[in-house]
Amino acid sequence: MVAVEPRRVFVPVLLFAATVLSTLYVGRLFVEAYAIEVGGPPGETGTILDGWPYAAALLGILLCHEMGHFLAARVHGIPVSLPYFIPVPFFFGTFGAVIRTRGRIRSRAALLDVGAAGPLAGMAVAVPCMIAGLALSEVRPLPAEPYQLEGQSLLYALLKRLVVGPIPEGHDVFLHPLAWAAWIGFLVTMINLIPVGQLDGGHVAYALFGRRYAQVSRWAHRALVALGVGTGTYFGVQAVLAGRDAADVAAEFAVGGNWLVWAAILWIMNRATRGHPPVDDEDRLTPGRVVLGSTCVVVFVLLFMSVPLRAVTP
Repeated sequence: MVAVEPRRVFVPVLLFAATVLSTLYVGRLFVEAYAIEVGGPPGETGTILDGWPYAAALLGILLCHEMGHFLAARVHGIPVSLPYFIPVPFFFGTFGAVIRTRGRIRSRAALLDVGAAGPLAGMAVAVPCMIAGLALSEVRPLPAEPYQLEGQSLLYALLKRLVVGPIPEGHDVFLHPLAWAAWIGFLVTMINLIPVGQLDGGHVAYALFGRRYAQVSRWAHRALVALGVGTGTYFGVQAVLAGRDAADVAAEFAVGGNWLVWAAILWIMNRATRGHPPVDDEDRLTPGRVVLGSTCVVVFVLLFMSVPLRAVTP
């Protein structure tokens, strides 16, 4: 028999239902914004159900991610809860989901399987959603007023090139809500694969490097701080040299602030848990599992965005 945590269904189901509503609501806002961007009517007479492509795609990505963890944990006999989704009526409509485990994961193989299953399962849904979303998106001239520019990871840029083709200078792809949901899925997966603490990337890194994981984690923290300072300085100096006003300069210097916040959050989490819990089985991973862990590293590189979102003032 596989050991599982006794089912506490009510709270996870209630949170999932609330997240369905919050993502439908935010999806509706994405639909309205997209209609305005491509020159159509804003659809003021629509309903919250108009947000279903965004909500269905984003929840599908997140649910597959969490169920990847859930099923891998069950295979290894690790007691786990159902996913707890976090609904919010703004931003992306959700802060993702978490799964609780009871007891330690006792082998590097199990740690790798559980850590890798989530991101890879989520990406199996996110990539087709991105392809479909880009096919529905439109290429238009960049606006003359301020706008938000999404981060350009290697995978995202490649898919844009394959699906949309060459983009004329002064133009960009205005994302359909379905593509936005997939892009958010890329972002969530990238953050989860940072090799620190209890993130999926922390589990994968510990499984791959064992006791040397502590060095990997320290360098990852330093890289986040350097990235935050570096990106903020780069865009801030560019704004100063361009003669922008004080508010714009301050906003550009703050571009790297998200990475500094993440570095602080992960440092606090790492301190609270006293680092990554050790595993009992320190045997070498099989070649197949080394490939699995290496695949997660490649996915992280393909998804990495130095500046996930940036406000651009023409």
